[in-house]
Amino acid sequence: MTDAAQKPKLKIERLKKRPDFLACAQASHCARGAVLIQALARDAEPLVRVGFTATKRIGGAVERNRAKRRLREAARLLLPELASPGFDYVFVARGGVTTRPWPRLLDDVKSALIRLAADRDRPAT
Repeated sequence: MTDAAQKPKLKIERLKKRPDFLACAQASHCARGAVLIQALARDAEPLVRVGFTATKRIGGAVERNRAKRRLREAARLLLPELASPGFDYVFVARGGVTTRPWPRLLDDVKSALIRLAADRDRPAT
């Protein structure tokens, strides 16, 4: 069997309420290239919640929607293998997210998720 077949299916839901986004803003974060990812440990339930945001600094409504669509697709591809169960993630679009080449954007998201997982697993000193 492959690793993907052995790994249990991770349930992913969307964050929609402002208090959830504000709670994640106080948690650990990692910025890579055109994306900032915030991760908040919630509970031991094997559920991952994810939200997306883009400020007016990104551009008009069309640019912000394009940025969030690109981040949603990157999350759809990468979260099942890199997300930690029981965490909330918020993807924040940064400048250039709409013009960044797709492979580089995927690398940004992947490296940020790996860094957040490494920080979580590191023992506190």
